[in-house]
Amino acid sequence: MSTTTATNLFEPISYKLWKTDPKAFSDRLGASFRETGFAVINDHPIDQGVIDRGVDAGKKFFALPDETKRGYFIPGGGGQRAYTPFATEVAKGAKAKDLKEFWHVARELPRDHKYAGIMGENLYVKEVHGWKDSTNAMYDALDTFGLDILAAIAMNLGQKPDFFNATVNYGNSILRMLHYPPQLEPPPEGSVRAGAHEDINVITLLLGAEEGGLEVLHRNGSWLAVNPPAGSLVVNVGDMLQRLTNHVLPSTTHRVVNPKPERSRFPRYSTPFFLHFNPDYEIRTLASCVTPERPNKYPEPLKSQDFLEIRLKEIGLRM
Repeated sequence: MSTTTATNLFEPISYKLWKTDPKAFSDRLGASFRETGFAVINDHPIDQGVIDRGVDAGKKFFALPDETKRGYFIPGGGGQRAYTPFATEVAKGAKAKDLKEFWHVARELPRDHKYAGIMGENLYVKEVHGWKDSTNAMYDALDTFGLDILAAIAMNLGQKPDFFNATVNYGNSILRMLHYPPQLEPPPEGSVRAGAHEDINVITLLLGAEEGGLEVLHRNGSWLAVNPPAGSLVVNVGDMLQRLTNHVLPSTTHRVVNPKPERSRFPRYSTPFFLHFNPDYEIRTLASCVTPERPNKYPEPLKSQDFLEIRLKEIGLRM
């Protein structure tokens, strides 16, 4: 299958439109999701200083010695908190491990919260000054912005704008700080930076996709290169939202391919925010997304946490 750049399919949608004409923003977002499962948002409200400090903290961590980084790995944690070493995760159905390492920042909850036992606690990198404040600020900014995107999605699905608010307010959402190291030697045969996969969660908000490599599998069978303008944000549908909407909004297969030779000496960093439902939320197909032409693919509801556990096993993060 060929790879092409489809600029017209990923034409940025200005967040300013959400403030002036919410329905127009919702319509454009919904149309983009229905076509590709992805959308590009520019003029977003996330402070650049918050982004810069968060990204800088991540880069400083990944520059630490491997022995130091591995001290932050949590055995048996399913990769849901702190550090996951290089070449650990594998795309569902793939054999070769992804050529990446990452860190997960999660929601801060009081110890007596009903979800505390499910979610666990964050670790903090003592070797990086200001780690906790920098990474938590980035988490909070993306968590807040995600509510606007969900409001637009709700409107596009014929629901009230606040439909999702109570379903994600204590969600097991994760900020993933990703590092794809330079490829100074040819990678193992069949290995790529991130194998073809779909995201598990509700929606993903992605910052730092300017360095090339992200590709989306269009329904016509071709791979589309996503090269968003600097400062923009990529949003995509996850499997949980696909299930909720009976595939009206598709969770589209995507990957990160290895760099071209002239870019192989450069690392790639990105910071996807995986927005999740609350652990006990029942993912039950929306009635408005079921028609005679589109029968319900999921007649039995499934709790968000159960869905997550199934998928973590499939990608090698949970035994």
